Amino acid sequence: MASDQITVATFNVSMESENYLARGVAGSPQVLSTLLAEGQHPQIKNVAAIIQQTQPDILLLNEFDYIEDPAAGVELFIRNYLNKAQSADGKTIDYPYFYYSTVNTGQPSGFDLDNDGQLTNKGADAWGFGQYPGQYGMMLLSKYPINTSKIRTFQYFKWKDMPGALQTAKTDGSPWYSADAWQLMPLSSKSHWDVPVLVNKKSVHLLISHPTPPVFDGEEDRNGKRNHDEVRFWTDYLSPEKAGYIYDDRGQKGGLAEEKRFVVLGDLNSSPVEGNAYKEGIGNLLMHPRVNSSFTPQSTGGKAHSPDSPYGATHTAGWRMRADYVLPSKAGFRVVSSGVFWPAKGQPFYELVADRAASSDHRMVWVKLKLTK
Repeated sequence: MASDQITVATFNVSMESENYLARGVAGSPQVLSTLLAEGQHPQIKNVAAIIQQTQPDILLLNEFDYIEDPAAGVELFIRNYLNKAQSADGKTIDYPYFYYSTVNTGQPSGFDLDNDGQLTNKGADAWGFGQYPGQYGMMLLSKYPINTSKIRTFQYFKWKDMPGALQTAKTDGSPWYSADAWQLMPLSSKSHWDVPVLVNKKSVHLLISHPTPPVFDGEEDRNGKRNHDEVRFWTDYLSPEKAGYIYDDRGQKGGLAEEKRFVVLGDLNSSPVEGNAYKEGIGNLLMHPRVNSSFTPQSTGGKAHSPDSPYGATHTAGWRMRADYVLPSKAGFRVVSSGVFWPAKGQPFYELVADRAASSDHRMVWVKLKLTK
């Protein structure tokens, strides 16, 4: 592929079995693998239709359950859904490259992390909230080769090793997490990935994560603090003067060199102007001197969905907030265009986003970039 323009997108597809794909059925990765093999699930077909209409060259999918056998995951999704036209216009799409790996959600911790007096080893007692290992996983699809030997993952980076980590306390002032749990607690509720993709021999680092929602806790705000520090990780990773403490799952230390081009993408579950997250975490990332936040992807559907909000056009979720981000580096790119796939009622393909059951409670965010230098 010789084009010097690429479209990079992120999409929380809600393809996790417990809440969306098979309501009322005990969740497990086998639910998703079965539906991918059958190729007929209406929600997944609509997700595929959105991808086909937008045609991203590089696409991150959040909340795509991790399935240990990639043939029962990525390949079936591509063959049975993306390679088959889901709309009358006949559009299809293919991705010859992908990255798909383990996450912390649903991984048993061995500790009563929510302090409810019961050790379940799932849900809020897992290292990342999930009813089974791999729930709410992440998957990267690419039309360009992935430099697999240079991928860095930070799934096992310990939260305690982040300087100034926002530790949580009980109402009596004692630590929320036991000393043993805090020593082992990972920062990432899913994972943090640095995945280099080679676009016409030029490396583009994709900085991928899906921080925990800053809610579903109590006055201790343990999820809000974790969300802040998960987002803050990328701010430090992009700052050589701060990144010395960071180590990846292979033991390599440090952040991303200053001359590298990158795109931060994922469902970050935070907004600098709305919602319950600590505004400093996402605000500092948006204001980072290496990040181009001079534009904000928008949609007519988001504006129509929240007509009384001054930020409605920038919302990326049906629950009225900007939660999903595609943030390119200032170096190495020129922004051509951007948007959120959210047609308003009466516009083509509105049925794909008409309600949360149609495809997802999130919308795809995309940015078209021209590589420079």
